[in-house]
Amino acid sequence: MNTELMAAVEETVGSATFGVWFLIGAALVFFMQCGFALVETGFTRAKNAGNIIMKNLMDFCIGTVVFILIGFGLLLGEDAAGLIGKPGFDIITNYAEFDWSSFVFNLVFCATTATIVSGAMAERTKFISYCVYSGIISALIYPIEAHWIWGGGWLVNWGFHDFAGSCAIHMVGGVSALIGAKILGPRIGKFTTDKNGKVTKVHAIPGHSLTLGALGCFILWFGWYGFNGAAATSVPQLGSIFVTTTIAPAIATVTCMIFTWIKYGKPDVSMCLNASLAGLVGITAGCDALNAVGAIVVGIVSGLLVPFGVWLLDYVLHIDDPVGAVAVHMMNGIWGTIAVGLFADPTVPGYALADQNGNELAGLFYGGGLGLLGRQTTGVLAVALWTAVTITITFLAIKYTIGLRASAEEEIIGLDATEHNLPSSYADFMPSMESITSTDREAAAAGIKAPASPLPTAAPAPAAEKSSSAASESGNAKITKISIICKQNKLEALQKALMEVGVKGITVTQVLGYGTQKGHETYYRGVREDRSTLLPKVKVEAVVSKVPVSDVISAAKNALYTGNIGDGKMFVYDVENVVKVRTGEEGFDALQGEDY
Repeated sequence: MNTELMAAVEETVGSATFGVWFLIGAALVFFMQCGFALVETGFTRAKNAGNIIMKNLMDFCIGTVVFILIGFGLLLGEDAAGLIGKPGFDIITNYAEFDWSSFVFNLVFCATTATIVSGAMAERTKFISYCVYSGIISALIYPIEAHWIWGGGWLVNWGFHDFAGSCAIHMVGGVSALIGAKILGPRIGKFTTDKNGKVTKVHAIPGHSLTLGALGCFILWFGWYGFNGAAATSVPQLGSIFVTTTIAPAIATVTCMIFTWIKYGKPDVSMCLNASLAGLVGITAGCDALNAVGAIVVGIVSGLLVPFGVWLLDYVLHIDDPVGAVAVHMMNGIWGTIAVGLFADPTVPGYALADQNGNELAGLFYGGGLGLLGRQTTGVLAVALWTAVTITITFLAIKYTIGLRASAEEEIIGLDATEHNLPSSYADFMPSMESITSTDREAAAAGIKAPASPLPTAAPAPAAEKSSSAASESGNAKITKISIICKQNKLEALQKALMEVGVKGITVTQVLGYGTQKGHETYYRGVREDRSTLLPKVKVEAVVSKVPVSDVISAAKNALYTGNIGDGKMFVYDVENVVKVRTGEEGFDALQGEDY
């Protein structure tokens, strides 16, 4: 085989290989929708889980519809004055010659932009309103600015560089999230205000499952190798992209862990998860142009931007962002894009940064001067301005027509029940009582009477039973009631322990409660948690006469003790009498047998 033929074969095989990898990368980016859904669900309350899943499903599905109709043409259609692509319907009229791979690849990126906004506006946005603004982002806002950067528009021709979307996707989603959360207002109970409306206290509203949030974070990190690497054109370049895409989030997470450990006394789990994503966002623009040192610096700054961004929104701007979307995507989207102008290294594999005349551009710290940095900063400002203006118009139009925010009653009950007729997203499990009831603080903050729960709840138990001397038909045997409040996950162990000492019957009630621990403070995302937050517990009641009370107490203590806060409490009461309904037996005799 001659040299020319060998070269042709290698070129063909290489092109086919990277064409397949391009589509695999698109599939990985699509799988990131799962990651976003899990992060947002885990960082919010169980009563809104179904609503959030539905939103993350529909932003992709609605995005596909509008991308077919107009978005794809605006993004990659024939350039018009460097500002916009000409819309077309080649996918319908000329499918045989249509660029199918490019369509799918750009579609999954478009859907990512829309889903970022969902997290910051979670738990209080009307579903119909979400569908509308998600469609507008996918149809107009994202495709036009992405055309500037990737579709032959003015920014890319000028030398602006955003390889995989720190600016085009993440900053745009983050800016939209910031403005949307501001217009929408905070969740009920997030802030306490005085009579003049000034915020006097910030409250933590913990998400219902950090496990789901962590799983989503790992899925996103996995998908990010496709997000950043899909457009690589050589194996060395792909390898370099994988390295920077690994280093930045790892460094960011370690940085955030150390910072929160020093600042709050313990490493903050949720902010460390945010930091992993922040490092990924930060490296996305320059994943192909930065070396390991640049990726490390990006990671360090990203890890610090997360706690700073969360603090800024809570304590300065008073904007409620349940999942940290603004800190992760907007702040690190800006930082990552500007970092290219500082750390772009012409020696990395596949380096191709150049101006409109073909002159190579490099970062400030690699001998490139201010040329690339100026282009990156200008691009950030232009895209941010476009996004801020268009998304503000969108949100205000929705607010004053169909309405943007759910009612206070709907928010307190939960959007699963009110928007989707879904009593619980966890039907086969014991629902969290917090998800179906409201706290006094929520209702008071809303200025309404707490609404009735959409699900039946156990009737409240009497505060105490009257203590007196026991009497029964079998003599003066003493009858005692032991009431035990403990964690839900200790119920099985407690049941077993009580059976072993001879307790044949118990009554179990799902309850809510809170307690205070002197000198003990807990933090969630940098906010001191209120000890008045109602937590789900179980109340186990047993009435005994023959079984010694001391044996019951000892067995319960052994089963429940961990040495940690929240092990529980026991209350012991005298019981005046017991009546067995079926037989009419009273006192000691009523406690015998298998009925109770």
